[in-house]
Amino acid sequence: MSGPDRRTVVTGVGVVAPGGTDRESFWRLLTDGRTATRRITFFDPSALRSQLAAECDFDPLAAGLTLQEIHRNDRFVQFALAAADEAVRQSGLDLASGTGVDHDTVAVSLGSAVGATTRLENEYSVVSDHGRKWLVDQRYASPFLYHALVPSALATEVACRFRAHGPAMVVSTGCTSGLDAVGNGHQLIADGEADIVIAGATDAPISPISMACFDAIRATSARNDDPGGASRPFDATRDGFVMGEGAAVLVLEEAEHARRRGAEVLCEIRGFANRCNAYHMTGLRPDGVEMAEAIDAALAEARLDPTAVGYVNAHGSGTIQNDRHETAAFKRSLGEHAYRVPVSSIKSMVGHSLGAIGAIELAACVLAIRHGVVPPTANYENPDPECDLDYVPRQAREHRVDVALSVGSGFGGFQSAVVLTKPGGTS
Repeated sequence: MSGPDRRTVVTGVGVVAPGGTDRESFWRLLTDGRTATRRITFFDPSALRSQLAAECDFDPLAAGLTLQEIHRNDRFVQFALAAADEAVRQSGLDLASGTGVDHDTVAVSLGSAVGATTRLENEYSVVSDHGRKWLVDQRYASPFLYHALVPSALATEVACRFRAHGPAMVVSTGCTSGLDAVGNGHQLIADGEADIVIAGATDAPISPISMACFDAIRATSARNDDPGGASRPFDATRDGFVMGEGAAVLVLEEAEHARRRGAEVLCEIRGFANRCNAYHMTGLRPDGVEMAEAIDAALAEARLDPTAVGYVNAHGSGTIQNDRHETAAFKRSLGEHAYRVPVSSIKSMVGHSLGAIGAIELAACVLAIRHGVVPPTANYENPDPECDLDYVPRQAREHRVDVALSVGSGFGGFQSAVVLTKPGGTS
């Protein structure tokens, strides 16, 4: 349970996303309703059923990484370092020096679903001579191959960069990893374990093996002739999600700590909860009970009535079962208010970056609260009778958001919810 006297605020946001490799360009993409999905360019996808992805046009040197950092780290860690740099800059914290901050109170909580899959796949191709040798030749392995093997390298790199001497961890709960990592950071603050938490998530899964995994279960879209229109959450013609990549990092801070140093507060994290349906590795119950329970618990921690919710950032993956499952969950938790509150899925524009997307969606919620604009659901054209809420079709909408609810659903049965509020706007 969260401590009653320690509240969590957000003082910085950093984003690396398809179509927008910093916070402002990401927000412009969303509010313009543009899609960043395209045919895969990282490798030849012609043998795959789904040949689409939302790729980041990311230049690590331009993002401020050194040649050594680029050489040492997989793409997913590079994303996190760049996003964390942007978030910390906005927060105004000087974490790089040894002065002005008690580094023992700085923590790291980051999520990832698949870690350094891309680098491991590339390295295996080298040491096995493209799979021809069962006994691999270690002479051709990178000295940083172990770095790629262990997901904890993500937290290590970020902690070292910002001299974070408090708790440091990687959360891996599939597609809810981003929400859970930020929720865990919120709990670290509430429990007095940290005053500052660098929290978020990152993934770079656009590789042959990752794409093949989702091809095998037919979870991804095969709308290869229409890449920009392939991600269609809640639309009756949807046929699966579009793989994405990216990262988002939030600087979480104990409210009094932020007040004392005169920091600008972007929003407050008021509630977090997660559940597991213990039902099926990839299946979901159509009634949405477990997601509804997570929503109810997060709102209870926030001490808010469901009618206070002004915007719902949906998981909205674009699979038939997910969209119906969470629509049912919203109705179960929010009652009649579910028909009045705007709901949207930014996966329609930036794809589904697995563990990273929950943090990217939280970044979108912070910006929606800040700017009073709700991002749209792109490509929503044909209503599904079982998905009958206000999904903000195709165009962003000016709308005051005092309370935002962001939810996630992950393979394995994970269900998570985070409640964010405007600073000082809701008692």
